[in-house]
Amino acid sequence: MFEPEDYGKPISERLSTILRRNATKDDFANVAADTRVSFSTIRDVVYRTNSLTYSNSKAIRELIKVAFDNALAHQLQAENDKRFLNKLL
Repeated sequence: MFEPEDYGKPISERLSTILRRNATKDDFANVAADTRVSFSTIRDVVYRTNSLTYSNSKAIRELIKVAFDNALAHQLQAENDKRFLNKLL
């Protein structure tokens, strides 16, 4: 998922935006507990105030998975909402 050249610098702006949009503070906390990477480190990497490292990348990988699942759930919910609202129009 990450290449050697990705380490030692902030994650991309696009990844940062997507993670912030699709992961909650609870998700950050759960990933922190599961990976033993601190909440503050995860937050700082996501907000690009800290660089990606080999040690914190495991947490970011897990957060990407969570964000993907959340984005899919939001998409499905939005589709159901659109169908419901369309019936009202």
